[in-house]
Amino acid sequence: MAGRFLMFQSFEIETEAGHASGRVAELRVAMACLSLDGFLVPHTDACQGIWISRQRLGWLTGFTGSTGIALILRNQAVIFVDGRYSLQIRQQTDSAVFSYENLVTTSPAAWLKQHTTGLKIGFDPWLHTISDARALREGLQANDGRLIAVKENLIDLIWKNQPEPPLHPVSIQSTELSGKTAKEKMDEIRRAITDAESKATILTDPSSIAWCFNIRGSDIAHTPLPLSCAIIPVQGKPALFIDKRKLKKNEKKYLQSLCTILQPSFFEENIIYLARNVKNILLDSTLIAEKLRLIIEKAGGQVREYRDPVQLLRAVKTPAELAGAHLAHQRDGVALVRFLSWLSRQNPDMQSEISTTQKLEELRLQTAEAFGSRLEDIAFDTISSSGPNSAIIHYRVNVQTNRSLKNGELYLVDSGAQYRDGTTDVTRTIAIGKVGDDAKRCFTLVLKGMIAISTAHFPLGTRGQDIDALARIALWKNGFDYAHSTGHGVGAFLAVHEGPQSISRYSTQILLPHMILSNEPGYYRKSSFGIRIENLLAVKIAAIPEGGELPMLSFETLTLCPIDKHLILPALLTKEERDWLNNYHDAVYKKTVSFLDPADQEWLIDATAPI
Repeated sequence: MAGRFLMFQSFEIETEAGHASGRVAELRVAMACLSLDGFLVPHTDACQGIWISRQRLGWLTGFTGSTGIALILRNQAVIFVDGRYSLQIRQQTDSAVFSYENLVTTSPAAWLKQHTTGLKIGFDPWLHTISDARALREGLQANDGRLIAVKENLIDLIWKNQPEPPLHPVSIQSTELSGKTAKEKMDEIRRAITDAESKATILTDPSSIAWCFNIRGSDIAHTPLPLSCAIIPVQGKPALFIDKRKLKKNEKKYLQSLCTILQPSFFEENIIYLARNVKNILLDSTLIAEKLRLIIEKAGGQVREYRDPVQLLRAVKTPAELAGAHLAHQRDGVALVRFLSWLSRQNPDMQSEISTTQKLEELRLQTAEAFGSRLEDIAFDTISSSGPNSAIIHYRVNVQTNRSLKNGELYLVDSGAQYRDGTTDVTRTIAIGKVGDDAKRCFTLVLKGMIAISTAHFPLGTRGQDIDALARIALWKNGFDYAHSTGHGVGAFLAVHEGPQSISRYSTQILLPHMILSNEPGYYRKSSFGIRIENLLAVKIAAIPEGGELPMLSFETLTLCPIDKHLILPALLTKEERDWLNNYHDAVYKKTVSFLDPADQEWLIDATAPI
């Protein structure tokens, strides 16, 4: 059993900050050979995703977060990360080599405009989107600088023994689970392309490709996606560029009925052919690599910048996908209850951040099997963090940072699962023994924000940014805030983070019925503790209030997991908030209790008793 569930997450150290100085020096030699004054190293790959198979930024700097970019100049090196990683970046990288900037308030383009004059900055056009490259170009040109596209990535020139591209097998996602055939989806995509006044689109986002062809894979860690690219014309057969070694007989036959299958090495020449014959090609400038724009325009084609036509179609779940999400969350809820019940019986000193992660994966595996299902993978590396480690927003435990749970501290566990019928993501903060009222007060303020989103009713046309403040008001009134978004979109056995929907200060996407999002406010006190409470929600149509006029939406909570009552100060909750919590716990109890053994049932009765 141990060997089986340990396959999902490794606790070894993936990168080391000590190598950065030498690697940066090698990169500067490569820059000098091309007469470059600087080179940009983003976290992304050619698919522009946050989970990638080749960690160039991590290899160079030691940073393992999911978002960031390094700018290496001749005599200076800067890493840009957002607020989630303000602590982690300083722990994982060498401050003697790098300085740090906030990616949200100071983009690389803005930094270059403010701090440089007349520099030639190299970049790999496969790793930067059209919009990012445009911003960089404009920032440099403001002070007589130039953005230079390199033919070969400079990191690849100096990084020996890189991992080979993944070749994991492709599988078919059944229509029973997806709710639509690939042909039906292709017809929808073609209509969207036509509505955008274009003749074809190019897809490089693995989530979009997996969704529209109803295929899944495992090329990306914890994310059931095959790496591939696709061309979808309004007229004619789509082309899928995927290594054919990933396709078994049935999968190959299935795809051949839908599209032309070509090796990835033929992608560029097919783009050139498309540009010469179709001319007007729809590209999402926020997702598609700058390299594709360069290829198309050099071949005489025209780029029409527009949103990926698959994104919104994928974000609005089918009835089958929503039904699958409910089933996935029920079995996941049973596993979570079993885990929390087990944790309550442990001697904290005998458990660590790693051992609790292992136990949670084991229980998810066992519970899925008991339900006649299967845990395909975890949805991301579990954030299992105790005491001061929980203040690191995206902390990832390893063999060096692993610490025991301790009485009087908070334990934060953010985890998710990939089941064939749904993707889950849940965070709970748990009191280990007795904790002080200060931590309880902060926890209750976070809970008030989480309930505010859960109970929100809002008119059609509301965007994520319109309701983000609901989760923060209680914290703001007490002088607190958190540096991450309140919620992200979630796929249906796809990526646990997907767009365009989110709940954040910057989300302009209108929330639509049947979208799934997370609801995860938090609070983090440096070197002390961290708090986050997260449920997944589905947007649903709500009744118009009596006397009201506008069509309304609200949220349905999918996650089934008790919230630690030991951390709640009931006096800080309103009656409506207490009612929501009691009703939520009643739903958790009813939907999970019959699948538990007597010891876990007894724990659940207490954990979900009304306050």
